[in-house]
Amino acid sequence: CQPCGVSLQVTELFNQRMAAYDLGPVDFSVLSLIRHNPGITSRQLCSALSLLPPNLVGKISMMKKRDWLKRKPHPDDGRAIGLYLTDAGSTMVAEAERVVTELEDEVSSKLTAAEAKTLPRLLQKVYL
Repeated sequence: CQPCGVSLQVTELFNQRMAAYDLGPVDFSVLSLIRHNPGITSRQLCSALSLLPPNLVGKISMMKKRDWLKRKPHPDDGRAIGLYLTDAGSTMVAEAERVVTELEDEVSSKLTAAEAKTLPRLLQKVYL
């Protein structure tokens, strides 16, 4: 399957570049969502990423041990705990996002302007 091969190649490139940060695709997604949604709850993360809560618990614990994130009471819901990046986590995720953006630019550089504009719509059609 040719599209599968392309997906595997891009995933391999992603994994190679994220190895410097010791991040897999799900870890990166979790941290990026927290960066762009400070105070997001575990429940919201699970919903956004289609994760089961037990799968997220270990990731959150690992990220806390690495001093990448902290938990604080949610500002709007006293029963919920919000997730926030630490300064170290924020710096690391910003760097990792820059690397991912460079990868996306590198991969999409082979497309014409019209193809690059069409690609997100086609991917949404296939994956959503």
